Amino acid sequence: MQQVKIFKSVDTETDEMEKRINRFIRKNGIRVLSINGNLSSSPTAGGGPLNTFSGGDVIVFLLYEIEESRS
Repeated sequence: MQQVKIFKSVDTETDEMEKRINRFIRKNGIRVLSINGNLSSSPTAGGGPLNTFSGGDVIVFLLYEIEESRS
């Protein structure tokens, strides 16, 4: 059975987000089908030519498969 897990963080904390995702995969012994993500720039961040790394939200969608339990 296919399932979805959504992870949300900010771009300055991607290392911790990676750890959370990898921990979730290991802990649950899942089979990953797809991982997709998106970075959203903060509307208040200065987006001038010298600021190429403005703050923003990061969202990751993990599509995975688990075995269906049989009753």
